[in-house]
Amino acid sequence: MSKQNQNMPEMTQEQQDKIDTIIAKNAPNGLKKPEEEKKSISKVKKVIGVVSGKGGVGKSLVTSMLAVMCQKAGLKTAIMDADITGPSIPMMFGVHEKAIGIGENICPVATKTGIKLMSMNLLLEQENQPVIWRGPVIGGAVKQFWTDVIWGDVDVMLVDMPPGTGDVPLTVFQTLPVNGIVVVSSPQELVEMIVSKAVNMADLMKIPVLGMVENMSYFQCPDCGKKHEIFGKSRAEEVAAKYNIPAVSKLPIDPSIPAKGDAGLAEELDTDGLKEIFDAIINA
Repeated sequence: MSKQNQNMPEMTQEQQDKIDTIIAKNAPNGLKKPEEEKKSISKVKKVIGVVSGKGGVGKSLVTSMLAVMCQKAGLKTAIMDADITGPSIPMMFGVHEKAIGIGENICPVATKTGIKLMSMNLLLEQENQPVIWRGPVIGGAVKQFWTDVIWGDVDVMLVDMPPGTGDVPLTVFQTLPVNGIVVVSSPQELVEMIVSKAVNMADLMKIPVLGMVENMSYFQCPDCGKKHEIFGKSRAEEVAAKYNIPAVSKLPIDPSIPAKGDAGLAEELDTDGLKEIFDAIINA
């Protein structure tokens, strides 16, 4: 099934005006919707979506860790936080400043190591201000993150998507030139159903699944080194084989990981556990 054949609710002019008004209000110099040709202000070589079939599996954490790996490897890296109603990427990197508008466009905010970020939280007056929008309006905001932001030269853009297979993933798959997706899951009995939803959507959109990350896969005892599967036996390799997912990475339960994320220190995280996924992204 081609992207053109996918049916998606169209925004009304009133809904589009609502997006423009809210974003313009919160961008320091205002933000107007540019013409499609203005995407030339950005040269993004590779777009990777990070998805999950359900919430609470650490998708934003994985997105942040992969971005850190790419940046450390010398790649110009960016994150589009497409989770409009629940953005967490800026907090994980300790970024609290607001994005700056330049004419009809807006600049992303850079982290300490130079990773470019765009998130709804970088536009809102208050970080805890809720975004109470319906699906088509949220999808419109994601489109504008792609067309209106001056991304510049980017080797790898990671798109942190909200959980599920709703409006935002569909908008991303239809609007952005996605090179592949990474599926994030946890070791539970429902893992196959959760992963299958994301994989089947990617198949419908003709987008390859590059790899699967099983977060909270095990706890390794700091005293004896033994691994304990707290949430049940891992089925990552089994599920990956069933759906022809080429790369699998497993992340342990490590209290220091969420602690660093909460403290805005994502760039200090140990990312060795995602090497297989990183290699898959580089080769995509």
